[in-house]
Amino acid sequence: MTGPVRDPDLPAAPAAGPRPWAWTTVPSPLGPLGVAATDDGLLAVAFHAGPGAAKRIAGRLGAPPAPQARAAGCHALLADASEQLAAYFAGRRQTFALPLDWTLTSGFHRRVLRALHTHVPYGTVATYQDLADLAGEPGAARAVGVAMSSNPLPVVVPCHRVVESGGGLGGFTGGLDIKRTLLSLEGFLPEPLF
Repeated sequence: MTGPVRDPDLPAAPAAGPRPWAWTTVPSPLGPLGVAATDDGLLAVAFHAGPGAAKRIAGRLGAPPAPQARAAGCHALLADASEQLAAYFAGRRQTFALPLDWTLTSGFHRRVLRALHTHVPYGTVATYQDLADLAGEPGAARAVGVAMSSNPLPVVVPCHRVVESGGGLGGFTGGLDIKRTLLSLEGFLPEPLF
């Protein structure tokens, strides 16, 4: 008899207590971005990063960020993520080569975000309906919007590339100015005039 099958998208359960994770703030043309990682991968990217962003993640994970000595792998991943984000904003990188920790999302939201990450490349857009179809839920276009608004990994999992079927920008948790800036950076929209 075999034991329960573990979801391969979830990190292995920790041996005891909360998993170590790390946090840093990186500069960007959008303002400070908060970036969190575990040993399993990039965990979160937060716009307008302030002290509250790290506290919210700590509340979800049950522990504050770990110091370098306890989480060297997490801190190394943050350094790599910071470099890749800087290259993206400078126009030198179109894809991110980072492992992702999907812990902060699950179920339908995770399926939609993974479909977005896999199927909507740099410089292109998809509609909410396109992602509902890719996730195997063709009647769930509105639910896709909810998944986008709860994306823990914006920019890296590019919810800014999701637009309305009629061509409108739709919403964006970071604000429509940030969505326009990201789409302009990727060449999908013209640069804002001011």
